[in-house]
This record gives sequence, structure tokens and C-alpha cells, in this order.
Amino acid sequence: MTLNKSLVTAAAVWMLAGAAFAQTKEVTFAHQDMLVPLRLVMESGEVEKATGYKINWRMFSGGGDVIRAMASGDVQMGETGSSPLTAAASQGQDIKLFWISADIADAEALVARNGSGINSMKDLVGKKVATPFVSTAHYQLMAGMKMEGVDTKTVNVMNMRPPEIAAAWERGDIDATFIWDPVLSKIKGNGKTIATSGSIGKKGAPTFEGIVVNGKWAAANEGFMVAFVKALNRANEEYKASGKTWTPDSPQTKAMAKWTKADPKDVGPAMALYTFPTFAEQLSPAWLGGGAAKAMAGTAAFLKEQGRVQEVKPDYGAFVTTTYVQKAMGK
Repeated sequence: MTLNKSLVTAAAVWMLAGAAFAQTKEVTFAHQDMLVPLRLVMESGEVEKATGYKINWRMFSGGGDVIRAMASGDVQMGETGSSPLTAAASQGQDIKLFWISADIADAEALVARNGSGINSMKDLVGKKVATPFVSTAHYQLMAGMKMEGVDTKTVNVMNMRPPEIAAAWERGDIDATFIWDPVLSKIKGNGKTIATSGSIGKKGAPTFEGIVVNGKWAAANEGFMVAFVKALNRANEEYKASGKTWTPDSPQTKAMAKWTKADPKDVGPAMALYTFPTFAEQLSPAWLGGGAAKAMAGTAAFLKEQGRVQEVKPDYGAFVTTTYVQKAMGK
């Protein structure tokens, strides 16, 4: 009898704890250091004010780390490139891409150190090239070499996170890197750009930065999701309207630098390398309306070839949703 009572009591406590968790208006968001308008939303606190939710903004070094944190349940939302997102989807993670935060365009690049003797992809043979593995930069580095007929086994491709790449470049330990800002701006001074995400994307290996969410959490917190999307669009529109006039002393520039640890003078030039899709563009066939899923399918084939995923899903559209953009637009 006592045992039954204790079981009932334990069950009641568990149910109450579960109910309390369900009602907790709190979310942990994994962000990175890319220079995108989301930083203005983080700085303004507008989503917290609009929804009453507490947002825990946690910084991560790369998309792979973001995806792992989401898989563990510690993080409900995060920003990641198309390559880590595709890896997660291919492994069946309950994840939904709901916003394209940036068309990477020329915001990621392969830069060779001055004096390294590297003037083209073919010159990478026998050289040390650093990039964060399973990132969009890694995907495009490998795809770019393949397009140019370079045997990737003849290149010493090294797995490093952005801060490690910056330090290795300073020491002269690496010959080249495929990376994004703020590191990209720092190394361009004594390096030569060999290729960009835009140039490789046009040849058939496009990439993007996206914001993803745990599917179950999103469905249970639709109001928050819609408010968040509205804020993302507002920040994009602010950048579109006035971004070219921001100076290193502008409050927007300072906010961008604060959340990414970028040098304020690099913020404007770095943001100009991206394009940020509007509401209509988000829903278009180029992005959430089909293009993102298609890009993920191409990325998945590459990841399988690299031994990073076991299988390629027949349709990546299941990991993309237009629901929250449509609701934010009043559709």
C-alpha cells in the first residue's frame, strides 16, 4: 500500500513538473557570429517584450555545435548553415527550417595566404587548408575542389573552428582557409581570395544560413514563433532601409559588433556581402518554397560521399516549413 502511494505521489509530482515545464515561457537560442540582422533583434529585446518569453541567447562556434545542442534538448532554436542543418535532417532530427537568415552570396570565401603560391583551387594540392568541418564553408571547399578536378585526398584539409583559424593564420600554421566573418575580414589583409560561396554556388553548390527550431516546441509555441518571424523581418527591413549609412559609431553597428565580437569598422563591408531575403522571397521557390530543400538534397549527397551521414532522405521538404512566415504575413 505504501509503495502504491509513493508511486502515485511520484507520478503526480512528475505530471505537475511536466505541466509547469510546458507553461514555462522560456527558450534557449543558439547563435553564432555571422553578421546578420538577427543581432538587432537580440539587442532590442523586442521579442521578449512582445511575447513575455525569456530568451537565453547562447553563443556557439559553429553550426555542428548548434545542431548537437538541439539534439540534446538543451536548445530549442538556433542558427546554422545549410550543411549542418542537412546533416541533422539526414539523421532524422526533429528540426524545421523556418527562416532564411541570409543568402551567403560572397560572405564566405577561400582565402590563400600571401606567399603561399596558391592562385587557384588546383594549387591547394599539398597545402594546409583550414575550415570548420560539416559547415557550409567545408561543403563548398570540397565541392569547389571537385568541380576543378582536384583530388581532395591530396589536400591537407584541417578541421578548425573560426577562433582557431584566426590564431593559426596569425602564427602562419595554415596556407589557406574557407571561412566567414568576422575572421574573413581579419585575414583578407594578407591574403588573396581564390573563390567565394557565391562563385561556387553559381556552379551548382548553393548554400544559405537559416534559423531552425525543434518541431514539437514550435508547434506548442506558435505565438512566439510568429512574433519572432515578424521581428526578423523588421530587422531585415531596417538594414535594407538604412544599412548603407551605418558608420562604426552607429548604434546598429555597435549592436552587431557586440553580439559577434567583430570589429565595428568591418561590420558594414561584411554585411554587404550577404543578401537578406524579404517575406515574399522567403516563401518563393528560391527559398522556403522549394529551393532550400533542393539545396539540402545536393548537400546531403555530398555529406554521404564524405561519410558524414548514412543516408540521403528522399525529400528534404519535410524539414522546411512556411507556416510561421505565412502567419506573420497574415496569410
